[in-house]
Amino acid sequence: MARGAAFLGSEVAIMAGAMSWVSERNLVSAMSNAGGFGVIACGAMTPELLDAEIAATKAMTDRPFGVNLITMHPALFDLIAVCTRHGVGHVVLAGGLPPKGSLEAIKASGAKVICFAPTLALAKKLIRSGVDALVIEGMEAGGHIGPVSTSVLAQEMLPEIAETVPVFVAGGIGRGEAIAGYLDMGAAGVQLGTRFVCATESIAHANFKKAFIRASARDAVASVQIDPRLPVIPVRALKNAGGELFSAKQREVAQTLDEGGVAMAEAQLQIEHYWAGALRRAVIDGDVEHGSVMAGQSVGMVTREEPIADIIAALMREAASALEKRAA
Repeated sequence: MARGAAFLGSEVAIMAGAMSWVSERNLVSAMSNAGGFGVIACGAMTPELLDAEIAATKAMTDRPFGVNLITMHPALFDLIAVCTRHGVGHVVLAGGLPPKGSLEAIKASGAKVICFAPTLALAKKLIRSGVDALVIEGMEAGGHIGPVSTSVLAQEMLPEIAETVPVFVAGGIGRGEAIAGYLDMGAAGVQLGTRFVCATESIAHANFKKAFIRASARDAVASVQIDPRLPVIPVRALKNAGGELFSAKQREVAQTLDEGGVAMAEAQLQIEHYWAGALRRAVIDGDVEHGSVMAGQSVGMVTREEPIADIIAALMREAASALEKRAA
């Protein structure tokens, strides 16, 4: 883990995955204060909102943290400028290939760029284009997911790229033994999201946390694509009426597309906005029946609300114990 920790500037190379509405100043600062690496989820925030969120987080921790930006955000370059003004040391780009000039804009400020790589070919392309580190995330994760499992991605990609740049493995990690396994395979660290939702410091609504504590792995299911013309990235969330509402939303957008009332890019943006709203409804308002309760399959390992420092300590204990047994 030393390489990952040195890269992040944290005590342990455990990143908290950026979760919209959940990964805000309280969780991010608590994560960094506990020795991990917190990441603000910018999501659909305006530059003004991100500016306020970074400032508030800096007031709560003097340790490094990152900011996750969505590549399709219409104000991406303005958001990068906000990160530069605040001297944010690490920017995570998610949701697609970085647009032309975005890597250069981030690196010009001296910040490190972390990108998601869903395939080996894309990982190599991103490394050539100058990214400083990669996250490889499997389909067990919560939120937007790809089609391949974490264990397969790690086996395919770590031997090829782990020596070139630090690689953080994500998706379905709930215990330290799994962390030890990926470190053993060459990962520099890991990223967990679901495991931190029920941290005491998380502002997620009590209903949202209860849903996580009650759920088992098989309750976290991927959304279904209704219309092949709408290339909707599947989202993993707990089964509820919100899933049906999303299917209805897709049908509605597809019909508008048929009638020529909306262009393809706008149709996709409508669906992204739907997710942002549905997630807020669950996380902030506590409507876990009609909102989107995004969760990874590791949700079955979330059994109670506890301080983030205790979660990290338990993960590190489990990982150390597993590595000691291998060395014996």
